Amino acid sequence: MSAVTARNTSAPRARIAFPRVLRSEWIKLWSVRSTWFTMGLAVFLMVAIGTIACFVFDPAGTTPAKAGTDGVSLATNGAMLAQLCLGVLGVLYSAGEYGNGMIRSSMSAVPRRTPVLRAKAVVFAAASVAVAGVTVLVTFLVGSVALKGTAFGLSLSDPGVLRTLLGTVVYLALVGVIGVAMGFLLRSVAGGVAVIAGVLFVIDSLTFILPASVADSVIPYLPGHAGRAMMALHGGGDLLSPAAGASVLTAWAVVALAAGAVRLSRSDV
Repeated sequence: MSAVTARNTSAPRARIAFPRVLRSEWIKLWSVRSTWFTMGLAVFLMVAIGTIACFVFDPAGTTPAKAGTDGVSLATNGAMLAQLCLGVLGVLYSAGEYGNGMIRSSMSAVPRRTPVLRAKAVVFAAASVAVAGVTVLVTFLVGSVALKGTAFGLSLSDPGVLRTLLGTVVYLALVGVIGVAMGFLLRSVAGGVAVIAGVLFVIDSLTFILPASVADSVIPYLPGHAGRAMMALHGGGDLLSPAAGASVLTAWAVVALAAGAVRLSRSDV
């Protein structure tokens, strides 16, 4: 073996910088059509449902307004369906690599593995915050025009409005991050989507089988209810405070990511 060859084989492997992993994951996220389609669908649902809810709402109608109805809750009506879009996209973004075999290339480029999961979570959260932030703000401003002059009209300067809109954005981003984690944990698009749908919609509807004393202690800490606390302008009922709701949902996301990291580090790709 020559001296040059010996130096090459004994040289330490170059360290993969995390910013490079982030850049790679950002490119991968926006290079597939499913991202544009699903993000576009989330935007459409948010804008369409929120705008329609504001314009068709009749404060002077014969049916009394539901408790807790306000300009923010009307404008963010579409968040309930947009959250499913972002959760599903998060699953596609991570589990999709297992389906098409790209995960092998990703892990060959980043042998330590967990930086890939962290990069995907950061990239997806950033993209979700950017898209949801603009969408929520635009929808609220349009809805404010429809509700102007009524008791339900609000502006950005009103107490709690900015906090509620920000809570909606953070909630949508965290749901997407949980979807990313489920993709790594289950390695199946169908399985991840089923879990996301179940966590967001099905579990809440099954709590009626629990004793009232147990349900009252469990329901506020479910992801969907924690999210509603983040998006509520006025608390009450079984809702946590906005800060507590954000903490609970963040804990759900952290636990999901930790479980995904354990599966990723201990299992073959």
